[in-house]
Amino acid sequence: MSTSDRARHWEKTRSLMYIMLGLWVFFGFIIHMFVNALNKIVILGFPLGFYMAAQGSLIAFVVMLFVFARKQNAIDEEHGVAED
Repeated sequence: MSTSDRARHWEKTRSLMYIMLGLWVFFGFIIHMFVNALNKIVILGFPLGFYMAAQGSLIAFVVMLFVFARKQNAIDEEHGVAED
């Protein structure tokens, strides 16, 4: 892998990492700051703030893990450093 290709690989990996970190902060901290406002929204009998604290954030984290792994694998394959 050439130096410029390494730089592009790292740039894409870093961008993906920052996006995932931003989403993690959002679902881990930001959304819980507005739990009282979110509790005014009721979905299937559950207040949204309660749902996000109990399950929603955890579901979002699991989905983020799969998305991150898939995107990182695509970046690695694009630059020829993917694992078998």
